[in-house]
Amino acid sequence: MGAGGLMVSVSGIRGRVGEALTPEVVAQYAAAFGAWAGARSETWRIVVGRDSRVSGLMFHRVVLSALQSVGCDVIDIGLTTTPTCQLAVEDHHAAGGLMISASHNPIEWNALKFIGPSGLFLEAAEGAEMRALVERGIPRATWDKLGVIAPDDGAIARHIERVLAIPYVDREGIRGRGFRVALDCVRGAGAAIIPALLEELGCTVVAINTETDGRFPRPPEPVAENLGELERLVLDSRADVGFAVDPDVDRLALVSDEGKAIGEDFTLALAARLVLRHRRGPVVTNLSTSRVVEDVAVAAGVPIVRALVGEVNVAVRMRDEKAPIGGEGNGGVILSEVHLGRDAPVGAALLLQLLYEEKRPLSRIVSEFPKYVIVKDKLDRPEADLDRVYDALRSAMPDAQADVQDGLRLSWPDRWVHVRPSGTEPIVRVIAEAPSKEEADALITRSRMPLDALSAKH
Repeated sequence: MGAGGLMVSVSGIRGRVGEALTPEVVAQYAAAFGAWAGARSETWRIVVGRDSRVSGLMFHRVVLSALQSVGCDVIDIGLTTTPTCQLAVEDHHAAGGLMISASHNPIEWNALKFIGPSGLFLEAAEGAEMRALVERGIPRATWDKLGVIAPDDGAIARHIERVLAIPYVDREGIRGRGFRVALDCVRGAGAAIIPALLEELGCTVVAINTETDGRFPRPPEPVAENLGELERLVLDSRADVGFAVDPDVDRLALVSDEGKAIGEDFTLALAARLVLRHRRGPVVTNLSTSRVVEDVAVAAGVPIVRALVGEVNVAVRMRDEKAPIGGEGNGGVILSEVHLGRDAPVGAALLLQLLYEEKRPLSRIVSEFPKYVIVKDKLDRPEADLDRVYDALRSAMPDAQADVQDGLRLSWPDRWVHVRPSGTEPIVRVIAEAPSKEEADALITRSRMPLDALSAKH
């Protein structure tokens, strides 16, 4: 957390527009990023994109000027998605990228996401180095060394081609099935890429909220409780599947042919089920992702690797483990054959390929998976050391397998609980999953006891 409500994390900054996030703040961080990235690279090229948020165009102009002011040459890809921006950094062999997007945050928020030269978000040490420039002072370019701006209108088309080039996505086979797809783009950047991809795959698309004006008609996070309109659209249009994306199109949520939002954890589980038929290797996900992903890995006879929460942590672990697929339980699918970033267009193509191969409805496929319920809770972070809480929990539940990479995760064969401090807010998150809500609630209650006791003492 930064000053005045500005949230500063490893991979970016975010805040409410007109409060913590102002043009001055954005200019400072964009210039610091450009100076840092350029000094570490043989090129001073930086890719810049934005999603559809109302404040995006204002901040876009600020970012372009700030980068020019430190001598960066800007490749401006305009209105786009976060994964498209990550891919464009790779395509242009750029020193880095800046994506102006607050992802799934509410409408009053915006953010800068910092992308390194590999197309991955910055890691902790890189983020700290870059932020040090903000404190120390940013070296500016003189009039004769200012950067230039060049537009690139082809980034989305290249992204679509990369998705269609996945070797085991049978473009003609999927086209032959003529799937009917209901789509909700929440008036984000999704309409700039998803309909075109689906049309390439021969789908009939029935879409809502395709205006790219950032005026979200509902809370923009694609969680099940926000997808009622898409559920009705699936039933009314007799669609084979419903796709919902978040405003910057790195997360994909699914509605089954029965008009039921099946929960974002299933996106990665189903994508992994498909990919593991064609590629061998571990599945990497974070410590707070559903066991349903682990069940898919076990069924395929491959290891499940748990990484710290945060996209970059999963991506780096995938690179190190040579994992074909990974991601997060929020609908974020990462396919290493395309790039190491969450990518809703990739997820959509993999899901259509799965439906093509299985030759049966999504509701039938999902009905065969074990049933789990995730319960999420949070409470104010106590002043005292959380290690005491973790020790108490391990003593109280000695039969559990413990993972201490990121807080404490205790797991059993059919359930788990994860207690961790938030990276962006002064709270502790407690997440539990079990075969029923009652059992998950019981795990939450047991895990809260030492936390509540510690808070009471202070």
